[in-house]
Amino acid sequence: MNILQALFFPPEQPGGVSSMIPYIQDRFKKVGWQMELFSLPKRVRGKGQEEVVFDTFDITPYIGNPIVDKYLQTYRDYVWWTRMRLKNPSYDLIHAHHPIAALVMKQLYPDTPLAVTIHSSYERELMLNGRITEGSIEHKFLTSIYGELEQKADRLLTVSESFRQYMAPYLKHPDEVKVIPNGFDEKRFKPSAHENAVPQLITVCRLVPAKGLDILLHACAELKRRGHPFVLHIIGDGPIRKELEELAVELNLYDDIIFYGYMLHPEEFMPFFDIFVLPSRAEAFGSVFAEAALCWLALVGTNVGGIAEQIQDGVNGLLVPPEDPIALSDALEKVVTDPTYRYQLARSGWDKAKKVYSLTRVISELKKVYQSLKEVEG
Repeated sequence: MNILQALFFPPEQPGGVSSMIPYIQDRFKKVGWQMELFSLPKRVRGKGQEEVVFDTFDITPYIGNPIVDKYLQTYRDYVWWTRMRLKNPSYDLIHAHHPIAALVMKQLYPDTPLAVTIHSSYERELMLNGRITEGSIEHKFLTSIYGELEQKADRLLTVSESFRQYMAPYLKHPDEVKVIPNGFDEKRFKPSAHENAVPQLITVCRLVPAKGLDILLHACAELKRRGHPFVLHIIGDGPIRKELEELAVELNLYDDIIFYGYMLHPEEFMPFFDIFVLPSRAEAFGSVFAEAALCWLALVGTNVGGIAEQIQDGVNGLLVPPEDPIALSDALEKVVTDPTYRYQLARSGWDKAKKVYSLTRVISELKKVYQSLKEVEG
């Protein structure tokens, strides 16, 4: 079978689905399946000119809104780039990993079976980052895309039960959405036995409000006030980095925190730390938690979305409410002050991640989806 994996971000984009798909491609190729990757380069902007038309709703009332216009232009650019790069394609199936990629592929290749995995919510990210409000014109447009995807795709997939429930109000048949959690190539992760005199905390994410790093810094300030030494390593970059650095200074934390900026393969770095913490305000899945678990780190996260599906509180990690720095500080205190407890959580987290989030399981599930779509076409 010859399959096209249609991404939005290039595969070298750090984190999440874009970095996972090449490992899926490699596994499929080893068993004789043909698979290509396709994405939109960052340099392709403002090229497309074709009219955008959706079948399930009229986009006319939304035109003129800056966020909507940017989304539609990106759609046109993806059409332009696809026509430029995919000459006479003959794929048995297309698996898209972004709404724009999915809708463009179905527009250009309507007779090719299309599977779509919805990995996250753009409108929820915009709301959490303070750029739009619920019920706004941008929110209505972006949530209408789910219905368009449901009509156009031959199979809808997502990465967590919580995200399927999130999409349910915007779909006619949410029960038909299949959940396949993300999977990770265990060979990438090499836990390392080590002894750190001072507990080492690490977080890996894009530096945006949705990730709750302001809450983390306030929790760390409380941890310091309680007299517990630590070092917090922040890997990632983004628009609020300067704001976070200023907050670290204000909270008398700057000497306890290291800002690294962007890093392509943070999983190579993580095994030398002790605790992974990320107090996200929302997560469809939270791939970095599974990655940290495979590095044998104790996990501390918020009780939201896919994080809560990965962590059983007190068993393979600790969960706290979002927006609660004191609760987060209490959880961190438990793992900072008790190395034995920290080890037990990390061991349980590693066990679960190996069993539930293995790439082998994902490949098996995807094979079933691909084969079923091919059989229906045949």
